[in-house]
Amino acid sequence: MSIAQIIQDAWNKQSKWLIALRPLSWLYQFGFTVNKQLYQKGIKKTYQAPVPVMIIGNITVGGSGKTPLLIQLVKYLQHHHVRVGVISRGYGGQGPFPALVTLDSVPDQVGDEPCLIVQSTEVPMVVGGNRQANIELLLQHYELDLIISDDGLQHWALARQIEWIVLDNNRGLGNQKLLPEGYLREPVSRLKHGTVIEHAHQPHSALNMHLEVTEPYLLNPSFDQSEQFDPALDYYAVVGIGFPQRFYNTLESIGVTQFQCHEFPDHYDYEIDDLQFEDNNPIITTEKDAVKLLPLLKNHSTFSREIWVVPVGAVLSDECYLLLNQQLTQLGIDLIQG
Repeated sequence: MSIAQIIQDAWNKQSKWLIALRPLSWLYQFGFTVNKQLYQKGIKKTYQAPVPVMIIGNITVGGSGKTPLLIQLVKYLQHHHVRVGVISRGYGGQGPFPALVTLDSVPDQVGDEPCLIVQSTEVPMVVGGNRQANIELLLQHYELDLIISDDGLQHWALARQIEWIVLDNNRGLGNQKLLPEGYLREPVSRLKHGTVIEHAHQPHSALNMHLEVTEPYLLNPSFDQSEQFDPALDYYAVVGIGFPQRFYNTLESIGVTQFQCHEFPDHYDYEIDDLQFEDNNPIITTEKDAVKLLPLLKNHSTFSREIWVVPVGAVLSDECYLLLNQQLTQLGIDLIQG
């Protein structure tokens, strides 16, 4: 197990030994605060894009439901004829950057989440560590009304007009400590300076979302696609996301109770040996993992184990859409009905 996995497990369990990392958290806070002040005072320059920018991010490391939220917002905006594009760091991709993401892009080049976003929405998208370069390349190819930044809440070099901060109540804020003692990227007080979207099935806020599961599908093209999903089977739960427990909860919600957990780091680069087990029981995984597994399967045509994918979609409260419409109207962006 890698050091990153050990620390992530400790965060999820709120292990007491994390206090030993507190001096590193102080250093992190000092560096973060100084950097932010340099941008606020204009010593470091902030890029102002020629079109409005909306950031969807979080103050925690790991999964919060941000990607399903972004996908749903893109679909909503497309339905209302808003010309929207997306930028992302492309974590896990090797580049070269900046890179346009297309339906033919592969996770090794542009990252797993960008592939999932484009496959789900066909939205114009560019990835790379330089957000300004991403936006400039995006606008070279498309006329846009709005750019959504997938993450980048702490990227002060990019000016933004709208900030949505996803707060996952299931995971919470852990020990409420900054990295690496805890999994906070910013202090809890940051939640006062952005639109907080509560991710919960029983929310306390009117601005909320939850994930809804749809019918699992078979990833392997060599199998009969008409085969029905059977929740009563024994599965290998193969998952490489920031908060695996959410996936396990999802499995239980659809009646899958017999599964062995096989966790990998977030954005893990799978090898075919990771999918080999002693028996023929099927694998079950997330859509995010599936975009990385599919190219692997195409290179190993003899692989015969069933791999089932559990798709989820974000369901937003009416208040979220009402607020979004108001925020966009203030920026001169009109949503067309029908």
